[in-house]
Amino acid sequence: MSAVQPIRPAATVIIVREAAVSFEIFMLRRTSKASFASGMYVFPGGRVDGDDHLHKYDAHRTGPSAAQLLQQSALGLEWRGYWIAGIRESFEEAGLLLAYTTDGDLLSYDDANRERFEAYRHPLHAGETSMIEICEQESLSLAVDRIHFVNRFVTPLGRPRRFDTRFFLAEAPPGQTGGHDDKETVDSIWISPQEALVRNAAKEFDLMNVTRIQLEMLARHESRAVVVDWAGKKQAFPVHRPVVPVDL
Repeated sequence: MSAVQPIRPAATVIIVREAAVSFEIFMLRRTSKASFASGMYVFPGGRVDGDDHLHKYDAHRTGPSAAQLLQQSALGLEWRGYWIAGIRESFEEAGLLLAYTTDGDLLSYDDANRERFEAYRHPLHAGETSMIEICEQESLSLAVDRIHFVNRFVTPLGRPRRFDTRFFLAEAPPGQTGGHDDKETVDSIWISPQEALVRNAAKEFDLMNVTRIQLEMLARHESRAVVVDWAGKKQAFPVHRPVVPVDL
């Protein structure tokens, strides 16, 4: 009898922005050498690390807000770790940093700071610095109040890797366009949910089953404002165990 694989906690963030028609989401293509989801287009995300649960993040976060109390409750006692992991992974994988500056505005990239923040990504991924150290050096507060818990999926039995993944949704910060790291991910794209689904059906945009399910959910919303409002007001967070076995 094969051993039961442990379930690893993970967090994924669906990042949306305004588009000429409806809205777009940011997606990354994983390298064909990846141990899971090789060659697939995914949302930024990854495993929750032990340090993501540290209470010292409380001095470097804004939120959860009163409107997010149901989200916090649904995430459980380890809510802090999921939110922090989602922010950290979005920055590591996509270069999108969801945080406030000292003046209370969302961090915006411009010619003066874009290169400086980009330089943090590799050391963060390599463990040479931490999200807390970046917050301290740049006087940032992580924007937990802008990131909404919308869904949860657990990898079924029988897969070589199993994850219990919390999916979040957030608006892209101003001036931040994101980009792949050319290591774990080899392409990045802003794309509408509808176009991603059409291209997937044409077998030119590979998706995991769980990613396709999220895209189908997003495609039901007509605009960025509507989908963000829906995420902020969401009150039901079911645990999905897909009938089709997938790696998350």
